[in-house]
Amino acid sequence: MNIKIDNLKKTPGDILALVAGSIVPLAFAPFSIWLIAPFSLILLMLCWHQVTPGRAFFRGWLFGLGMFGVGTSWVHISMNQYGGIGIPLSVFLTALFVMFLALFPALTGYMARKLTLRGGHRIAREYLLIIPAMWMLVEWIRGTIFTGFPWLSLGYSQIDTPLSGFAPLLGVYFVSYATAMSAGLIVYLLLQGKPALKIAFPCFIALWGIGAALKAAAWSDPIGEPITISMVQGNIAQDKKWLPEQRIPTIDMYTRMSRDNWSSDLIIWPETAIPAFYHQSRAFLKNMAQEARMNSSELLVGIPFYNKRDDQYFNAMISLGLEEHFYEKKHLVPFGEYLPFKDYLGGFIDFFDIPMSNFSPGRQDKPLVHVAGYDAGISICYEDIFGEEVSQALPEAKFLINTSNDAWFGDSLAPHQHLEIARMRSLETGRYLVRSTNNGISAFIDDKGKIISRSPQFATHALTDSIQPMKGITPYAIFTNIPIVLLAILLLGIAYILGRNAKLAS
Repeated sequence: MNIKIDNLKKTPGDILALVAGSIVPLAFAPFSIWLIAPFSLILLMLCWHQVTPGRAFFRGWLFGLGMFGVGTSWVHISMNQYGGIGIPLSVFLTALFVMFLALFPALTGYMARKLTLRGGHRIAREYLLIIPAMWMLVEWIRGTIFTGFPWLSLGYSQIDTPLSGFAPLLGVYFVSYATAMSAGLIVYLLLQGKPALKIAFPCFIALWGIGAALKAAAWSDPIGEPITISMVQGNIAQDKKWLPEQRIPTIDMYTRMSRDNWSSDLIIWPETAIPAFYHQSRAFLKNMAQEARMNSSELLVGIPFYNKRDDQYFNAMISLGLEEHFYEKKHLVPFGEYLPFKDYLGGFIDFFDIPMSNFSPGRQDKPLVHVAGYDAGISICYEDIFGEEVSQALPEAKFLINTSNDAWFGDSLAPHQHLEIARMRSLETGRYLVRSTNNGISAFIDDKGKIISRSPQFATHALTDSIQPMKGITPYAIFTNIPIVLLAILLLGIAYILGRNAKLAS
């Protein structure tokens, strides 16, 4: 059963690495061919087999070019269509972005081969210890450094497989580790043949069996009665959203659709649904709050907020009805909602014409609002890709809310991938999540990460359903990503010691 892959040491191996990365996005939504994720890693690991660290770096970079080039190239839509910089510059900046992201799998390959060679080549050590641990650690670094971009972490692709059972315990990065370990076990078996069966087969069965058992576990318990929520999806075109003549029609449309759903306990409007500042909309908001109270309902509305005293702008959500609460977005999108290193890059932003691109981060300690009788954990758009931040709302939060405006990315993969990420947040926290968007995909998600109902894309639509408030807290929400970082360091340390001992023995 063991195979020879000497030809992969040459140029065909480089091409295979690029192809392997290019198919990775098929593992994620909307395609959801989850098997592609471990399969592509198997191909990459074979491409790394017995090559120099430099070659492993290059092949990891090619893998990343394919993976992020296909999976995240939608960023050019916001720059070209809504940033007003034109196709040539948006393509150039997107290429730089993709080439930067590709450095992370490149770093994984380089460090894995470097650590492997320090102790002499041992296949089990390389594929069962070093590469899976390094993959998990580097994914975490990618999701943390420079404010983080954990998009296309492999664990998201496994949301419907037994491996997702590890998410409430150790989070999405450990699901990525389990995916990489699955690939490593198969590569070990391919390279070593029948002698490897006694290790590879039971480890593979145990990994997937434990995941399946954890998937059936209950990490939270129902509390109180179900609540009914309506999410108003306005479907306002991004290029028209901030036009002065569009303001009144937009507000009228949201108001009319809300009045049709006053029977709901809570009505949610998406991120920046009102194309005007809070201080410009006080009279309208006061009337809506009174109307909501008269109908025993509440509103949660996306609106920009200007603090005149400190000259700061915030991307905010405000609850209206029984009580008034503000939530200000804390984790902003670099170059979209704020400009990093503004003193040095001030001229660079002149290329862009992005509305509302000078926000300040919010100041709340916990991402909570009190609506429909419960504390709810809230995130705005991009914030829900950071599991460690969403989990800060627990244990107080009895359900989660994410509001977004994915119209920035048109008819691309981004809205589907974003919904998949939201599903993982539900699973990690053991909470129902409601996701309200401007043009789709709005959705109700249960505490197991399953979609209860969803809206059509690119349609004006009011989506209504019931959710169950939950209590309790998952291990991941308590410890967040600390255990997986320590685990990665421990496994790499064990691999180093084993390699050093093997070298001394020889």
